[in-house]
Amino acid sequence: MPRSRPNFAETGAILLVDKPAGITSHDVVARQRRRYDAKTGHAGTLDPFATGLLILLLGRPATHEQSRFMALRKTYRASARFGAVSTTGDPDGEITETGVVPTEPLELPRGELRQRPPAFSAIRVAGERAYRRARRGERLKMPERLVTVHRFELLARSADRAEFEIECSSGTYVRSLIAELGDAYCERLRRTRIGPFAVEEADEERPIALAEARGRVEAR
Repeated sequence: MPRSRPNFAETGAILLVDKPAGITSHDVVARQRRRYDAKTGHAGTLDPFATGLLILLLGRPATHEQSRFMALRKTYRASARFGAVSTTGDPDGEITETGVVPTEPLELPRGELRQRPPAFSAIRVAGERAYRRARRGERLKMPERLVTVHRFELLARSADRAEFEIECSSGTYVRSLIAELGDAYCERLRRTRIGPFAVEEADEERPIALAEARGRVEAR
């Protein structure tokens, strides 16, 4: 006999999901919305090429607290390839080989900074997603935003590849941070943590009650 599920439409919960590469965050949201039969939102998306932690919000009480979970710091593991640039800042774009590899030491930006999001992003410009306009060949000047990079650590480097761990504020585009290191693009990206929640906890079968999730955020 199948186990009955709590009524998340009334109580609210969050769901930690480890997103695989090759699908959109909205694909994940749609799948879990059908599965749990509840209004479902998210606390920050990932690009299709990226993997790692998504926080889904199940039920209206949870979606009403989206801003609380959206504001949490994010931690990423990013792999950069030097000597080439991408139109999208990731492997899905048009790659141009330049052969220009930055030398040590790399200047890794930290603290509060102004960042211009990539044109190939989901930000709305004049009411339309920027990536749709960019795909039509439109030249977009994306508005700058203020973000904070709390930690930008070089973990390993070998020839034209490097591995980083980055902890940053909500709204930060890691693709842009990597591209600004020189002739580089983000080859792989994995989100490992959002606030007190780690990707190792991800379990699509085990929603976390909204009260418990809220308590973990407030205790951090």
